[in-house]
Amino acid sequence: MRDHGNYVISINKFVKWLGEKVEQAGITIFTGFAGSELLVENDRVIGVRTDDKGLDKQNQPKSNFEPGYDLKAKITILSEGARGSLTKQLIGRFELDKERNPQTYGVGVKELWELPAGRIAAGEVIYTAGWPLTNHEYGGAWIYGSKDNIVSLGFVMGLDYKDPRLDPHHVMQTFKTHPFVRQLLESGKMIRYGAKTMPYGGWFSIPPLAGDGWMLTGDSAGFVNSQRLKGIHLAIKSGMLAAESAYEALVDGDFSANQLSSYQSRVEKSWIREELWKVRNFHQAFEQGMFEGMIHAALQQVTLGRGLHERYTAHAGHKRLEQIGHLPAGGFGREHMLGPAKGDGKLTFDKLTDVYHSGTKHDDDQPIHLVIHDTDICNTRCTVEYGNPCQHFCPAKVYEMVDASDVPNAKEIHVNFANCVHCKTCDIMDPYQIITWVPPEGGGGPNYDGM
Repeated sequence: MRDHGNYVISINKFVKWLGEKVEQAGITIFTGFAGSELLVENDRVIGVRTDDKGLDKQNQPKSNFEPGYDLKAKITILSEGARGSLTKQLIGRFELDKERNPQTYGVGVKELWELPAGRIAAGEVIYTAGWPLTNHEYGGAWIYGSKDNIVSLGFVMGLDYKDPRLDPHHVMQTFKTHPFVRQLLESGKMIRYGAKTMPYGGWFSIPPLAGDGWMLTGDSAGFVNSQRLKGIHLAIKSGMLAAESAYEALVDGDFSANQLSSYQSRVEKSWIREELWKVRNFHQAFEQGMFEGMIHAALQQVTLGRGLHERYTAHAGHKRLEQIGHLPAGGFGREHMLGPAKGDGKLTFDKLTDVYHSGTKHDDDQPIHLVIHDTDICNTRCTVEYGNPCQHFCPAKVYEMVDASDVPNAKEIHVNFANCVHCKTCDIMDPYQIITWVPPEGGGGPNYDGM
């Protein structure tokens, strides 16, 4: 967990800077477009179809309607981050997760604060583990001091917890009430909010990285060191290796799986594999709780990542949710992080206040980009079995159970899609896997300025 010699930067600003360098090199970047569908021909990926623009809520064309474009390419490289929608299509179509551990995820809830001068040094890094979680959940916090008295503070927790009433946003707000954190933030001002998921599964969850006409990089492939909770360096390196393989393929005029497999070989010969191999079983070791996980982690440290088994078993996070009827009476030590946080407006905040600070914007008159494939399950079965956990695990108050319009004393799901901060937790954690996150009309979403 040593970060000496590293930098505390804004990824948003870094990517903008990189974009300028790319354009100076003569490469065209198209912004404001969303890839909505992979183009596949004879089991070969031949490009991406962009989203339609100018559709209303009923998917009917408005006066400014423009159909999506078919962008064909010799090679399509998917770099969508965690749980990418096109990557999900690719993995499902070609069964790329076959004989792999299921991918598991964590969600990080983050705030930027402006603090009084001298409160924290630029470059100061603080990590915590556990509290306010119980032994049955996995997670911890980071506090990064940046220049101009800005501090990045957040709490990340594994999306494989058991209690469907648990609220990651509430966990973050409770964390800030710890005396050390409260004193750090006193008289400060919260200026930005966001949330993001990251893949935790490790080496044995990584799918094949290349096929006919396609490659996967970064979080889309699962390149995150789950012990250090870092993946930016792995994303950059995998992008560089994919570029080398793409260049060779263009020179040779061969875009087959056999040709692009050179990317897989490059990754396995690079320090990406070396780093991830040493933590290949790390997160899986925590499935039975924090204390047991720490013992396994110590054994893995001694055995260079192996631990008690060469390959630990794993389960998709949503499968670990327990039905509310099977939970112990009371909060089981979790009372301080169940249900929505109310917030005091100074140190702690409710979800809507935080969403306001995310700067997220979506055109209200567009198709809902959070597709629920069977709302009857939400309104009946999920209410009884899990208590509609989407109300809790979503860090942006997108999902609400409201009074049904046609059935007395009944509730129905309502989707406030304009609140969405694009973390994709709902796509990952829904117990029935009936929620699909798809890109909204290009350009919509949170404002990542400074994040």
